[in-house]
Amino acid sequence: MSKNSPEAGVGSPESKANPSLTLDSRLPTPDYFLSVYERLAAWCRGRGYAGHDPFDALNSRLFRATPLGRSRLARLVWTQAFKRSPVNLRRLALVPEGRNAKGTALFALAALARLRASGHGARGREEFGREARALLDDLLAARIATRSGAAWGYNFDWQGRAFFAPRGTPTVVPTAFAARALVEAAHAFGAGDAAPYLDAARGACEFILRDLNRSEESDEEVCFSYTPLDRTRVFNASLLAGEALAAVGALAGERELKEAAARAARYVVRRQRADGSWAYGADSYQSWADNFHTAFVLTSLARAVGVCEAELGAEAAAARAAVARGYAFWRDSFFLADGWPKYYHSSAYPADAHSAGAAVVACAELRGWQPDALELGRRVAGWAVRELFDERGFFYYQRRRTGRVRTPYMRWSQAWMAYALARMMEVDSRQ
Repeated sequence: MSKNSPEAGVGSPESKANPSLTLDSRLPTPDYFLSVYERLAAWCRGRGYAGHDPFDALNSRLFRATPLGRSRLARLVWTQAFKRSPVNLRRLALVPEGRNAKGTALFALAALARLRASGHGARGREEFGREARALLDDLLAARIATRSGAAWGYNFDWQGRAFFAPRGTPTVVPTAFAARALVEAAHAFGAGDAAPYLDAARGACEFILRDLNRSEESDEEVCFSYTPLDRTRVFNASLLAGEALAAVGALAGERELKEAAARAARYVVRRQRADGSWAYGADSYQSWADNFHTAFVLTSLARAVGVCEAELGAEAAAARAAVARGYAFWRDSFFLADGWPKYYHSSAYPADAHSAGAAVVACAELRGWQPDALELGRRVAGWAVRELFDERGFFYYQRRRTGRVRTPYMRWSQAWMAYALARMMEVDSRQ
């Protein structure tokens, strides 16, 4: 929608100035953010962290009972119909609620952030430490043995445009978030308790280095595939792999892992567009950019550069400049003045909890890189609480032009917002 369109009137999202031009927003108080987090955490614990997902339609027992499961087109249409529906059709289609490994990693990351924020308070450290350990145990139990190491996957069949991944296929994105949680756990619990977490994270690196396919590989660059089944070149996914290698390499003192991470970082940095954006991937049908995948790129690139300065060498400065340009494009294109997170830069709708959560996490990560990152993160968190939080303790999926989609997806919405709020409170506790 153009800002000059008839629908862009007073009070509409399109009428609000860019956040770089105004800081006018209604932020909830820190105590209210804490109250929201506590209600959200209790709601998720009460359901065993299990729920539905925007992409779980192929788990439908109804769909599986038909021959349609053998059709690529039918799988795509079925998945998209459920994802786009304003009402949740899953109970009618007999889609069971499930536990998602990436969601478990995000909840563990939230608990670890709360543990760090608790400082020296014995009660808080005991409570959040116990919660984090339980989630990490669940994460370790969900590992999938691979040819060379171990990885994590999704709890549903997934049909994308490029390939089909059956449920439980080892996949780089949940594996990278699991590795992030395991590395943070190793730091949080100290040398005496770090071994199982570090060993599991090191196994994830073996999966990345030996089981994933590689494209554009040279002495300077590498792009990792999404799964062992495909050869896609998805920038955020490959960079998440790089982040995992960098973090484990720094913790374990293995420069070879950091060198591989630097090659993955160079690949993405060199494919940044002139306006500062990144496409979703390298192929022509992947030329679009969206909010949360850009947030993933910025977060992973900042994390990788932070520990791979020596391995990047002369290109470390270029990588830092790429983060700055990418952040400027992301901030100016994907958010409205009150923190409204646009899914795509060309339209205010939809705005969803996943984009909000990933944005807050990215802003917390970039706080030392960009002076206005924390202010943006607080406004986004405030928007999510005002617009999507249900007082019963969960976040809705999306705000669309026609209204709110109230489906309470566990991984997509609850896990991301738990991680986001926990990181924001951790950062604020250090101010």
